[in-house]
This record gives sequence, structure tokens and C-alpha cells, in this order.
Amino acid sequence: MSTIEEPTLARPWRPEDGPPPKVWTWPKNDRPSLWVWSAGKWRHAPVVARQDWADGTVRYQVECDLRGDTTVVFRTYAWPQPGLRAGLPSGSEPSMDVVEGRAGEMPRRV
Repeated sequence: MSTIEEPTLARPWRPEDGPPPKVWTWPKNDRPSLWVWSAGKWRHAPVVARQDWADGTVRYQVECDLRGDTTVVFRTYAWPQPGLRAGLPSGSEPSMDVVEGRAGEMPRRV
């Protein structure tokens, strides 16, 4: 049995936290990733956004199949913590701009 604890979720930003966090995104086809410890395994989790909070903390919003049953969920985690590891880097620079190609889209009919 592993001694690694599953990462704890980060709570959403609130006005009493100070200025809103700076949010960074990457192109949806070139996102960095994290590894998330869940259900006894390391799960690959592409990063949807990085949040830099005014207090200096960092949070990552990721999409991940946490149980290995193909159910993908979105979660936000504070960085660093033992149940998170750096994954694959992105070859693209992050942006704070709202760019259509950086957000998810509905699947197209084939």
C-alpha cells in the first residue's frame, strides 16, 4: 500500500482573497500536464489552466480520469503537494488572452 495521499482540492477564489488570480491557458492541442495520484495509481492530467493567486500560491485546473473508468472530470489543485507530480511540458507559450483555439469545443460530426 502506498503512503502517498491523494491531493486535496483547492477551493475557488473569493473576493476576500484579494485581486482575482491571473489565469494562464495553452492551446488545447499542446497543454502541459500533471500526474495526479488517485485510486492507487498515477493518472495523467492535461492542464486546462494555471491560476497565479495574489498571495503567491499556484493552482492548476486539470482534466483527468481519476478512477480509471474513462470518466473524465475537471479538478483544481494547489501546487505543490505530494499527490501531484510534474508531467509533460508544453511546447507553446501560455497566454492570458481569451483565444478561441485554447478552449475546448463541442465534437464535430463526421
